[in-house]
Amino acid sequence: MAFFSLIQNWWKKNQDDGNVTTYSTSNGQDADFNRVRENEKAYETVKRGVATVPLDKIKGSVGRYTDFDKQFRLQGAGTDERLQSLIQAMQEGRSLPPISLYQIKDKFYIVDGHHRVTAAKQLKQSHIQAKILELLPSGETVENRLYLEKIDFRDKVGIPKVVDFTEPGQSEYLLEQVRMHQQYLSDKTQQEVDLKEAGADWYRSIYLPLRTLIKNSGLLRSFPDRTMDDLYLYISIHQWQKKSERQYGIGVDKLIPRDMEAFRRKMARNSKSDYPEMKRDITIFILVNVDGTQEQRLLDKLFALPEVVELHSVHGSIDLVIKATLSRDLLASDAEVISQFTHSSLRCMKGILSTQTLIPGLSLVKPQG
Repeated sequence: MAFFSLIQNWWKKNQDDGNVTTYSTSNGQDADFNRVRENEKAYETVKRGVATVPLDKIKGSVGRYTDFDKQFRLQGAGTDERLQSLIQAMQEGRSLPPISLYQIKDKFYIVDGHHRVTAAKQLKQSHIQAKILELLPSGETVENRLYLEKIDFRDKVGIPKVVDFTEPGQSEYLLEQVRMHQQYLSDKTQQEVDLKEAGADWYRSIYLPLRTLIKNSGLLRSFPDRTMDDLYLYISIHQWQKKSERQYGIGVDKLIPRDMEAFRRKMARNSKSDYPEMKRDITIFILVNVDGTQEQRLLDKLFALPEVVELHSVHGSIDLVIKATLSRDLLASDAEVISQFTHSSLRCMKGILSTQTLIPGLSLVKPQG
């Protein structure tokens, strides 16, 4: 399909040549803080303050990883009086100090607070408050360069989460978007707007709305090795920065204006639940010639297709007439979706000799009743 090929070619063009060297660990290796630190060469530290951390991201302990079983419970902790008192305090909603964690990329290790983690897990809580000291990886791998690029952009523009792209070098496009928005806000308010203030507003009013549209579209299912943010980058760069001319997905311009600030204003008029979908329906008619000995079987199989809304057996040079309604995202062309349907759903059926697709230009329909 043309659109999908364009995206894949774009990503391939932006990908570094050569083998990608990454470090992966098993669960046992993850729990060994010293081993992970050595493998990642994580020595430089950055204070990250207090944050809420998913318990399933806590992989082990600094110096005490052998004290835990496979469910990350302290060995023999079931009757520990201190543990039981913490469980009771959590059940009563009493305030407890944050635990202390070391972070290496997306893994966390307990420095202080082992009993609190065990208590939270026993209560089936999902998150815990923690004071975090991050150890930055310095090993020369593409994975590490990508990780450092993502957190550098996050910290530079003051947004709460990393933008999870999978190709190095993409943060420059995101930073350009934030600077464009910074200039717009400065012009609008007639005063200087700092980069982090602009970044926070870009994240809330531009990045998250477009990401939500992409998520609701289901487009990511066609790209299992990519992320939502990869698609955000592709769409936003080609709409707002490169402003690429194209033959596919013309309808996307109605949903996502070519001007980034126009998109921001448009989305500001909607609540999240009212965001438009990146989809539209196409009605087509398909003329089908079949092997006469297979006609009844084909009638049953064709009518069972969810896209088929009407099916008629006719006399003359054509055997069957199908009316079908196809749904497509606004980034694909009608031709892509129609071709995929006719080839994957119709022409593969034994007994279908030929098909001809008709796309209505103007439709007049009388109301029923």
